[in-house]
Amino acid sequence: MTSTFKPVRKAVFPVAGLGTRLLPATKTMPKEMLTVIDRPLIQYAVDEAREAGIEQLIFVTGRGKSSLVDYFDQSYELEATMRGKGKDLSVLDASRADFGELISVRQQSPLGLGHAVWCARHVVGDEPFAVLLPDDLMAGSPGALRQMVDAYNRVGGNIVCAEEVAADKTASYGIVTPGRSDGTLTEVKGLVEKPKPEVAPSRLGVIGRYILQPEVMQVLDDQEPGAGGEIQLTDAMAKLIGNQPFHAVKVDAVRHDCGDRAGYVRATIALALGRDDLRDVVRDAVGAA
Repeated sequence: MTSTFKPVRKAVFPVAGLGTRLLPATKTMPKEMLTVIDRPLIQYAVDEAREAGIEQLIFVTGRGKSSLVDYFDQSYELEATMRGKGKDLSVLDASRADFGELISVRQQSPLGLGHAVWCARHVVGDEPFAVLLPDDLMAGSPGALRQMVDAYNRVGGNIVCAEEVAADKTASYGIVTPGRSDGTLTEVKGLVEKPKPEVAPSRLGVIGRYILQPEVMQVLDDQEPGAGGEIQLTDAMAKLIGNQPFHAVKVDAVRHDCGDRAGYVRATIALALGRDDLRDVVRDAVGAA
């Protein structure tokens, strides 16, 4: 059945962060360019967006992040050298952006995730849009955003990706006040940014994938600071509840927090174990350790 909701064609990638949890590796390299096996984190997120039907990639960058845009450009010298040696250039296909597919805007001050999303308001315009945080590598097939778009095509409105988090970790997440559930979908009655465990309304934590209606940009226009003195996306989303449909969806995918050292290592091992060309080598190495 064809959806009657306006399609999700644009995706915002907030990639201006400093990556301080991974220093010193991120001193001169964007954390989104750190590789898991043979692809940088940003490539995994872009691949997921493309699979979900996203046509326009909006990078919200900061100082020192130009390599993220350069990565999706053509590399004439490299391609000419590979071509001259008879090497297969198809390995580079995913790292090329078509003309007009990638747009970059600058977040000039680190004022929070809500502010980063707001910086893309003129490109988003009056369309629903996705937000993907490349730190959260979502391993699954179909991809997490594809599953979210499928849910959006059924219920419309705003959708956040969520998972059950440990009770003592609620202060690290936006937490859902849940309403009626229907399979993997849960109605969102409220959102609380980083509540302490004793006051958290549930353990359903929002993770790094969103589908939002453009009205959230009007809320973010107010530039109201929230937790940590930053402009929080969770606070802006909470103001849409009751005015628009709002759901959380649990997807069939494994989340790896690659902004954290341990999560980054786990992601590398897990994805390597899923590859025929690396599985035995990794098992031998882990066994030997």
